[in-house]
Amino acid sequence: MQRYFSNELKDNKFILNSDDLYHIMRVMRMKENDLIEVVYEKEVYLCNLCFTNGECNVCLKEKLEDKNEDNYEIVLIIPLLKEAKMDLILQKATELGVNKIIPVMMERSIVKIDKDREIKKIERWTKICKEASEQSMRVTIPIITEVKKLNELDGLDGVKLVCSTAEKTNTIKMFLQTNKSYDKINIAIGPEGGISSKEEEYLKSIGFSAVSLGKRIMRVETVPLFILSVLNYENME
Repeated sequence: MQRYFSNELKDNKFILNSDDLYHIMRVMRMKENDLIEVVYEKEVYLCNLCFTNGECNVCLKEKLEDKNEDNYEIVLIIPLLKEAKMDLILQKATELGVNKIIPVMMERSIVKIDKDREIKKIERWTKICKEASEQSMRVTIPIITEVKKLNELDGLDGVKLVCSTAEKTNTIKMFLQTNKSYDKINIAIGPEGGISSKEEEYLKSIGFSAVSLGKRIMRVETVPLFILSVLNYENME
């Protein structure tokens, strides 16, 4: 069943944005009384479609029970990347349960974004996360913050780790074995050229633990998928 997000409920009808209505009517070609799920204020509702004078109304039918969110928060800290790689990470990280994404400018980042383009980029990234949340039947959409500098990460709460190619002994497996109880975890990864030693040392100075992901050197877009999959496995109920 298709799932959509709504920010407004009026007269027992949910208001969807124009893109969602287009998807319902033109892509999915839904008909009168077809059922969809709508997420509103982190709750899931079963709705039926009512067409009046060519307009699609989303009518609340009943509230559903939904337990598709983890009881801990995952924050992914990623460098600015080329569009295709960024899109893949945003989509798959959402499917794998990330709650917040912090884009960060790093020394070896190839991509640079000025303030004029940043707002449009974040809007586009948020749309990708929204669609991935709907597809994976989540009740929340990951928050994407403004692009930050590395020193703006000081003060983050929760468990903090940085994926490192220099670290050889402290593996992600060992890290998770000694950090079994947490309600928030922050994961920082480097760009295509890797995180610089200066940046890694700075992150360690503000409380990040450097961890190794094993002997293989992974592509930047593979790293978050790998580590998020490990977290999902370790915290599977």
